[in-house]
Amino acid sequence: MPDREERLAAMLDAVEAVVDTDSPRLLDLAGGTGTITLRTLARFPRARVTLVDLDPALLALARASLGDRAVVLAADLARPDWPGRLPHRDYDAVLTATALHWLPAERLTELYGELRDLLRPGGLFVNADRMPDDALPTLTDRLTARARERRAARYAAGAALSWSDWWARAGADPVLGPLVRRRHEIYPTGHSPEWNPPVSWHLGALTAAGFTEAGTLWRGGADAAVAALR
Repeated sequence: MPDREERLAAMLDAVEAVVDTDSPRLLDLAGGTGTITLRTLARFPRARVTLVDLDPALLALARASLGDRAVVLAADLARPDWPGRLPHRDYDAVLTATALHWLPAERLTELYGELRDLLRPGGLFVNADRMPDDALPTLTDRLTARARERRAARYAAGAALSWSDWWARAGADPVLGPLVRRRHEIYPTGHSPEWNPPVSWHLGALTAAGFTEAGTLWRGGADAAVAALR
């Protein structure tokens, strides 16, 4: 994802715009290895960050890289009782990237409402993911094909590992291997089928969940970040 830093910077710019403290309370949702948390702490060294995920291998990597600089928790976002695992309420911001596409529509709609309730008044939610622009279907398809070709060339040249190759190496690692096997037990058929509704679907769901504002914060090709304020 060559524009990863650009999208994450846009997300943190939005956080900076809505917080009036140098120690914001932030929830890194489905945070994986801690990509968002690490960049949050670089921008806000005194931030109080909670990272939640379910994947044991990714959580192990997050704990190793973050140490005691953030709270790292296992939580299943597919279950409506997951907020009970959190140490806080009234977060200043909830951020997530390339993660929620594995939740079915009904559950993601419910989750948006749960996230609204976890934010303080005026708090920010940002979700960056594959979100095509339904007003530009032809251009979106062509941009997606172009990005796919560029990724394939990078994989073939050895400049980057593909998702499947990364997991194959993790599975062969003596420390991560048992955790990868545990991951397969949690997701025996992989995550739920991916679905990528357009930005308009997300904005409608966020508005229905009770957010006061919802709009597109960033776009890169077929990917976008939607932002919403409580």
